Amino acid sequence: MKNLKLTLAVFLVFSLILSTFSIPLAFAVEDSWVSKAPLPLSCWGIVTLNDKIYAIAGSGDYNNKTYSNNAVLEYDPNLDKWTIKDVMPIKRYSFALAAYQNRIYIIGEPDGLNQVYDPIADTWENRTSMPTPRTQLEANVVNGKIYLIAGRTGGADSTVGLNEVYDPETDTWKTKEPIPYPVVQYASAVVDDKIYVIGGQDEYEIPNPNLNVTQIYDTTTDKWNFGAPIPKVVWQTAAGATTGELAPKRIYVIGGLPEKELIAVNWTQIYNPETNTWTNGEPIPTARFQLDAAVLNDILYVMRGSPFFNLNGIYSYENEQYTPADYIPEFPSWAPLLIMLLAVLAVAVVYGRKLRN
Repeated sequence: MKNLKLTLAVFLVFSLILSTFSIPLAFAVEDSWVSKAPLPLSCWGIVTLNDKIYAIAGSGDYNNKTYSNNAVLEYDPNLDKWTIKDVMPIKRYSFALAAYQNRIYIIGEPDGLNQVYDPIADTWENRTSMPTPRTQLEANVVNGKIYLIAGRTGGADSTVGLNEVYDPETDTWKTKEPIPYPVVQYASAVVDDKIYVIGGQDEYEIPNPNLNVTQIYDTTTDKWNFGAPIPKVVWQTAAGATTGELAPKRIYVIGGLPEKELIAVNWTQIYNPETNTWTNGEPIPTARFQLDAAVLNDILYVMRGSPFFNLNGIYSYENEQYTPADYIPEFPSWAPLLIMLLAVLAVAVVYGRKLRN
């Protein structure tokens, strides 16, 4: 009987210790935004790599230096701090960004240039340029390949539906199935080996060039199909996908310009790829278009942008962090060790009382 009581006591103490960690996790429902350290410079795009966010082609004055579409900045979310890294070999803009195996790929303007940046070594190298130089498009990484879909080859009326794929391991390009609706300035994200191209501008659909179409490319079959249309039409928006590990598997489409409007919106539209449905999330505090979204550990960071269309000199340096609904915080790396130590302590206390008795 005494051994049974001792066992029950140890179990209850250990359960109490575990509950101190599990209760906050079980009831973590967020759907909220907070402001973080703003961008030090304007930039043309952001990308995540190794738990950091990199802002590429920065412009402006910082620490008594002037940059012009050539600065690389590194953001550490844990420290909420920005650092100036290397300067790009040439000035660039209107490119696509991708990160793969500790490298950042900057592909597009000028002339389809494909430059690779190593943040650890702080060095650059040139790789094989894209076969068809394009702008106003996105890059998505799936199973070690970088997909560059649609975009413009020149000025107005030059939108194409090309789907060109780059293999960083062999430094080669291949052409895949073109997108059904050629678009520019769209939102895109990857979920389960599929690339979701959402909205954008289709200049051939006059007089309503901004589409509500959700185009889905299956990289395993090289086929396209369609998902539920986005409820509120936007372009020049941003998208990020959560993995299902710490937050439900979703695609978040944030901000942008609504159809036929010149003032940015603060909408957060959420797509569930498993049910093919849309819902609304908490609006972003700073309405803007031409913004970018990055996802780290299922937390979204939204940066850059402008509040009005075609108004020079107005730029948003805001860095706003979004925690999705039903987000489950990670255990700190030291949590398992602490639990073990507390469990040992609990056992020692119980046995100590037994000896005294």
